[in-house]
Amino acid sequence: MSDWLHNLPVPVMALVIFGFTYLMAAAIFAGIALVATEKRAKSLKVISPGMLPVLGIIFGLFVAFTAAQVWGDSDRASAAVSREASALRSAVLLAGGLPAEQETKLRGLVRDYVGQAVAVEWPMMAHQEASLKVTPPALADALQLVITMTPQGTGQANVQRELIAALEQALDARRQRIIVSLAAVNPVKWWCLYLQAACALLVIGLVHCDNRLGSAIAMGLFATGVATSVLLIAAHDRPFAGQVSIKPEPLLQIMPEAAAKT
Repeated sequence: MSDWLHNLPVPVMALVIFGFTYLMAAAIFAGIALVATEKRAKSLKVISPGMLPVLGIIFGLFVAFTAAQVWGDSDRASAAVSREASALRSAVLLAGGLPAEQETKLRGLVRDYVGQAVAVEWPMMAHQEASLKVTPPALADALQLVITMTPQGTGQANVQRELIAALEQALDARRQRIIVSLAAVNPVKWWCLYLQAACALLVIGLVHCDNRLGSAIAMGLFATGVATSVLLIAAHDRPFAGQVSIKPEPLLQIMPEAAAKT
């Protein structure tokens, strides 16, 4: 499944997937119609209808295993974004225990980090281009600021320790977010899924080769089920891509307000 398909709106994605699936079913139907002449129809009818439940079950297992991977990736991505937002919110609240100048600077760095994550990293994750090679400058500067500060008393020492833990948790959550953004159903699974569907369509067509209308209806119904399953998986395949994706709202909600200019 190519990058352009995953980033299509759901209605357009549905049009592409349903169109391809129906085209495959039509090609199989036409091929059977050419082969299943009156002389060959009886021979083709020998194929046992008992193969259909077996092929259907195997296709269902393919869909279930693929969907399980997709739902797992989506849950992990959502949890990483929530954990990142929670850690940053804790850092913003803890900054209230710092001197006014350091608090303002730390809040500004958190704001810059959130803005950079939303404006730069989210589009990159949608195209699976985000990388762990570069640490966000704003978050690195925030961690450096807290580490190098000299606490005045036990209270500030506790605040410093908690701030370091919160910022490290935010960095770890970001790493998890980017790692999950690179996850996707690999092409081998997509090919196997469609190959299994093609086998089931072929058997349906052969079993009903003496009844063109019945064959067309049965194959059309099964193709609709295949396309629906593929659409559901493809729409959620990449957690940060497409219309049905994880948005940065949790980060935007905890984004500190800009300091008022005097």
